[in-house]
Amino acid sequence: MVKAKKSSGSSGRSKASSKPHKRKPLTPAHPPQRGGVEMVDPAVQAQMKVYDEALALFHQQKFQRPKQELEKVIAGPSKELADRARMHIRIAEQRMKPAQEQNPKTFEEHYQRGVAMMNLGRWDEARESLDRARKLAPKADHIVYALAALDCLTGEADSALANLKIAIDLRPANRFHARNDEDFAFLQEDPRFTELLYPEKDGY
Repeated sequence: MVKAKKSSGSSGRSKASSKPHKRKPLTPAHPPQRGGVEMVDPAVQAQMKVYDEALALFHQQKFQRPKQELEKVIAGPSKELADRARMHIRIAEQRMKPAQEQNPKTFEEHYQRGVAMMNLGRWDEARESLDRARKLAPKADHIVYALAALDCLTGEADSALANLKIAIDLRPANRFHARNDEDFAFLQEDPRFTELLYPEKDGY
């Protein structure tokens, strides 16, 4: 959802073997995953490169150029990257509007602004927008999920876990998304995070 600045740990490098390995595709030279996208396809790697370059410009608040680059990402093979690119294009289009048109009114507009502020590292503004979005749509799981990610990025573990649990209760698929979301790297060593994301391990 949100561009993460830390890489999630890979599953570890295994020694080369003459026998084919089930896990061999998951051990490239670079981290095997980036927010759930497996970096084993050269076409996906190229798509990711364009995406990263576009976001670097996006974070400098130069929106016209990254918008053009993000449109190239949409044509790539990874649906997840294409979805992320579309989200950032919407944000870029919003940010390029005249100031009087940037005042969000709907819960989705507040959410989009909150995500944009998160990507720029402007935590207070991000929280203000996401809190407003949540008040307007308290059952919108993607807003609560974004708040959980923001809590984690700002080091608020208890609040992050509480919001993530609510997001999962609202939409169980968020559990699987969070497993590969680098925004939650801060919680990787917290046993409560593991219990929340891998409930099937309880009693195993």
